[in-house]
Amino acid sequence: MEHDAWFFIGIFAFIFVIWVIIGGPKHPIAFTGPTLSLPKSLGTGTYLSFPIAPFSIGGSSWSVQNGSSTNVPSLVGGALYGSPSIYRGIVMMSESVSGAGSSEPSNEYVELSVSDTANVPVDITGWTITSGATGNGAVIPKGTETPTSGVINEAQDIVLTPGEKAILISGRSPIGASFKENKCIGYFSSFQNFYPVLPQVCPSPSDELLANYGNYYIRDSVCIEYVNKLNRCQTALTPPVGITSACQSFVANYLNYNGCLTTHQKDADFEGTVWRVYLGHTNSIWRTKNELVKLLDASGKTVDAFSY
Repeated sequence: MEHDAWFFIGIFAFIFVIWVIIGGPKHPIAFTGPTLSLPKSLGTGTYLSFPIAPFSIGGSSWSVQNGSSTNVPSLVGGALYGSPSIYRGIVMMSESVSGAGSSEPSNEYVELSVSDTANVPVDITGWTITSGATGNGAVIPKGTETPTSGVINEAQDIVLTPGEKAILISGRSPIGASFKENKCIGYFSSFQNFYPVLPQVCPSPSDELLANYGNYYIRDSVCIEYVNKLNRCQTALTPPVGITSACQSFVANYLNYNGCLTTHQKDADFEGTVWRVYLGHTNSIWRTKNELVKLLDASGKTVDAFSY
């Protein structure tokens, strides 16, 4: 046993001598700790990372994440873009004001839209559209999504879903409120002027007659001939002498905005994608030239801007 002990002591002594010869405690390896190699690349990337969510959730609120706060557009005359909003790149204006400087503010408007790729709807009520040149502007009001004719309509925030747009009109609303277009909205053109003109996409009078007149339809040739001459979205106030009381009742109940609304409000294609937003000015907001148009969110940050 004693011989074995001296054998092992000799081995350790030999190893110690070799260690001292090659540098001992001064060798560089003595100053390095254990290391781990970098992870191998995944796909075409280098390291594993998690995507940024388009919106964050905290409590009962959410906020849009925006990655385009840099590279803001250059504006005429070195005008300042301002602090970019989180909605920049999500809500965009068309780069023109139609009817700019018009003596009729009802003919002056600018359009904005929400990107098709947006992940959430955008509430634009409380935002501001403003002239950087004159300081003129207005706060975007509430509106009535589906108005009813002849009554005071309840107003709610104007919310645009992805792909929808809003026409911001400088003047006052012909029906007293901002509203969203729908399948029946063209009937409003029978009594008021709208600019841009309202879409004339109401159900055709002949189709309405066929669907809603009843069993007597085929025997009332006078009514059929009269209704076939009417245009889409035309409200007939004075039916001609000689038509039956049943035909008069049909015209009064179906060929007008409220009648169309009652009949078609639950149709899959009833709701449009465009809001008409009226800013309530009695004078034009925009200059014909040398103008800076800015859209600011509710916190006063710049969503979009253009100059001309």
